[in-house]
Amino acid sequence: MVIESAPKSTLRIPGIFEIISRNPEGLTLARLSVLLESPKSSLLNLLRPLVAQDYLCSAHGVYTLGSRAFSLASGIISTRRQPSLIRQFAHDLAAATQETVIVAALDRAAALAAYVDVIESPQLVRYSVPAGVTRPLYCSAAGRLLLAFQPEDWRESYFKTADLKPLTARTVTTVPELRQIIAEIRRTGVAFSSNEAVEGAAGIAVPVRDAEGTVVAALLVAAPAARSDHNRTLLRQEAVLAGGRASQALGHRQVEAVA
Repeated sequence: MVIESAPKSTLRIPGIFEIISRNPEGLTLARLSVLLESPKSSLLNLLRPLVAQDYLCSAHGVYTLGSRAFSLASGIISTRRQPSLIRQFAHDLAAATQETVIVAALDRAAALAAYVDVIESPQLVRYSVPAGVTRPLYCSAAGRLLLAFQPEDWRESYFKTADLKPLTARTVTTVPELRQIIAEIRRTGVAFSSNEAVEGAAGIAVPVRDAEGTVVAALLVAAPAARSDHNRTLLRQEAVLAGGRASQALGHRQVEAVA
């Protein structure tokens, strides 16, 4: 009998959990052997202790996840810190665009977008803002993005009560126009703002979703308006990519389609 090396055998264990989690009805040893490209005898040596410790269940030759696997998964999810995880992808986005990247979250009580994390651009001329700053939902890219993906009743309440003050000459101040903008963001999954919240500044924002599909944050690329408008296609592509990766890291399986 050929005994596999410990590292190779160990690396197969995550694969076992991943494949079985995708097949809740369970898999036979033969099917697992095919999917993992592992000999049955070697695979059985890995499965037996996992069954013995309740990480897997084996009934009628079919393997399913056991109670300890669910407990482990629950513990991992409960201890995962969303902000620190999202920050990894914000740094990647900042490196790819060389622009300031902001992680924004909704302050529901104040109906504002709060900048919870900021990675500043290394460029001499850049958009600079400290963490903790807030922006209105109706005219900032991150605010619009967060507003777009709130429950419909919350959005409708906002439309009825929000004071759409002009912050610049280009700020949208009518509810019908804002409704159109929000509808477009819901369709594309991308929000834009240029010279509306801050004169001379522009932003492109995308959603970060958790395992349930809830938008928990916005990733915002902020830059001087002229540079942002000139590089909009590239900034959008990089933002969508980063937002999708951050969402997947939080357990969201389906990356939003972008028109």
